[in-house]
Amino acid sequence: MAADMFGQANEAYVDENYEKAVELYTKAIEVDGEKSEFFTKRAQTYIQLEQYMDAVADATKAVELDPNSSKAHLRKGVASFYLDEFESARESFVKGQELDSSEPLFARWIRKCDANLNLEEKEESGTVAEDGKPLVGAAGDSSPAPQPVTQTQPQAAAPPPVPKRHDWYQTETHVIVTVMIKGLKKEDVQVDYDASTLSAVFKQASGADYVLDLDLAHPIVKEQCITKVLSTKVEMKMKKSEGIRWQCLEGDGRPYQYAQWASGNEGASGVTQYPSSSTHKRDWNKIVADVNKEEKEEKTEGDAALNDFFQQIYSDGNEEVRKAMNKSFVESGGTVLSTNWKDIGKKKVDMKPPDGMEFKKWEQ
Repeated sequence: MAADMFGQANEAYVDENYEKAVELYTKAIEVDGEKSEFFTKRAQTYIQLEQYMDAVADATKAVELDPNSSKAHLRKGVASFYLDEFESARESFVKGQELDSSEPLFARWIRKCDANLNLEEKEESGTVAEDGKPLVGAAGDSSPAPQPVTQTQPQAAAPPPVPKRHDWYQTETHVIVTVMIKGLKKEDVQVDYDASTLSAVFKQASGADYVLDLDLAHPIVKEQCITKVLSTKVEMKMKKSEGIRWQCLEGDGRPYQYAQWASGNEGASGVTQYPSSSTHKRDWNKIVADVNKEEKEEKTEGDAALNDFFQQIYSDGNEEVRKAMNKSFVESGGTVLSTNWKDIGKKKVDMKPPDGMEFKKWEQ
């Protein structure tokens, strides 16, 4: 009974129906209140709902039931951090790191706590303001005192938070998790794969980090996982360690029917269907086609765009075009690229340095 409720709660969590998930986790706890994992998962759900005090209470209970649960310490630390209780948060992260040194999230959160604790110390000493900027006239500051300002400038409104959503689907060999956040750069995304976990942090324009922390239902091959940052989303492609169908993205403690993947799994309409946590039916053939189209239309800039252009010419060209491009590029030392084989095939291609430069042979 409790395990069934817990499994349904996990499915609601994956579907981002957090209110429903809390309700189901609570029912599971009412049936069996001695499972640390139940409180840990409800704490994570409270964090998603920004109910941090409830999350701390659940994570504390989870630690009491299982002091060796690194996940419980992580949840307690995250909730405490968002309550600005940085010392308490740091203690939780340090304890969790001692229990699981392979989890990179602990080191990252400890650095965040240290940064905020250092800022608090400077504020107390009067060397910085509450916004983190140095105070004029503080010790070590030689800036001249500002003149009185009679008119205050209106503060610019903070940008609205970016909508957050993740979804997943699977193929015979991979599980793909998608986070729908636009405009991220590669340096804004940090993803860590482990044998049974996925931990990711996305730096948003609003200044708030979106943290995705998943306990996967089945093992993955972390060395063969790929992260792809696109203009409208981030894709995390995880290699399955076994070619089996995943009934859900996250583990829920229930026994699974490990069905081997059957190729050509199509519905009555002929549309390929993959198991998913969602109740909505999706045309995965269309989704794959749209993804391929989006990747093809993804615009590059600078030298990368020029290189893509030449590669497209080469791949689309006939045999003579390719021979002309190869011959002209090699013989000219990379300074000439021609597609005209009738012209290039008759002569040796001379080197043509860019304007303002001259070619000199290297002398030993």
